Amino acid sequence: MTTTTHDGADAATRRPARVRLLWLLGVVVLLAFLMVASVALGSRSVAWSDVWAALGGADGSMEEAAVTKRIPRTVLAVIVGAALGISGAVMQGVTRNPLADPGILGVNMGASLAIVIGVAFFGLSTATGYVWVAMAGAGLAAVFVYTVGSLGRGGATPLKLALAGAATSAALASLVTAVMLPRNDIAGGIRLWQIGGVGGASFERMGHLLPFLAVGLALCLLSARALNSLALGDELAAGLGERVARARALAALGAVVLCGTCTAAAGPIGFVGLVVPHMCRLLVGPDHRWLLPFSALTGASLLTAADVVGRIVARPSEVDVGIVTALIGAPFFLYIVRRQKVREL
Repeated sequence: MTTTTHDGADAATRRPARVRLLWLLGVVVLLAFLMVASVALGSRSVAWSDVWAALGGADGSMEEAAVTKRIPRTVLAVIVGAALGISGAVMQGVTRNPLADPGILGVNMGASLAIVIGVAFFGLSTATGYVWVAMAGAGLAAVFVYTVGSLGRGGATPLKLALAGAATSAALASLVTAVMLPRNDIAGGIRLWQIGGVGGASFERMGHLLPFLAVGLALCLLSARALNSLALGDELAAGLGERVARARALAALGAVVLCGTCTAAAGPIGFVGLVVPHMCRLLVGPDHRWLLPFSALTGASLLTAADVVGRIVARPSEVDVGIVTALIGAPFFLYIVRRQKVREL
């Protein structure tokens, strides 16, 4: 007979700790391999001797300089991928919606519009300013979509949230275009940033992001047990002693902070938060205490792999990572819609 505990995970769907640890080791090894590949591969071919020399601090040759530029790019891909993976898992847990994703729910586009308005009308230019403005836009968009999706009979169902998010994203994208059109001085840079990418990364700019990422990560990880309870339903979670509104608000805040920071750093990269949590549930089950760390590692691996693929498929040009993730995520989104029939998690 199946039993359900306070942790919110069905006993029949749990994975043995040994299996989880093996998957953990496998994902860590995969991420390490992809990071090495990201440093070694690109539009310019380099020898392994150049890679090791550049890792040691040398930048005398063109090849060593190329590797040196790839190092912060690789680190940013890992950080953004991990944050998007966690935020997607948290959003799916908070809304109990298998289609939840920062891009699909309009959160990324809300952050984008806020940044574009800040740049166009208020001269926004600092990395810290980008993050604060992006978080504000992401938070407002999240609240708006959830409010609209909650209207009518049945409350915030997965289908209504997905439709509200898609409509909101389209509307906000139109507003972004309207703001950019009369501003030729910023339109070019904004268009490139809107595609989503990790090129041009620097450790100095990443340093400004780390405090925000740390806060968002802490809020999400501390919400893992509460998300397990919310998976049982609000009434049962409340009966088990969980403060449902407070738990949902803190978890959502952590996800919004991560989304806003990632959008400020790399643009509105979509579908990572959708694909990764579903992959991880197949590996480690629905327990968020395992799901969130696995989503971080898998998200980092996916975005790093997408960046490597984008660099080598169109040599000597590059395909931005946002385009690669869209090519991966769009078919997966359709698959989830057909398989899950947009029912709740």
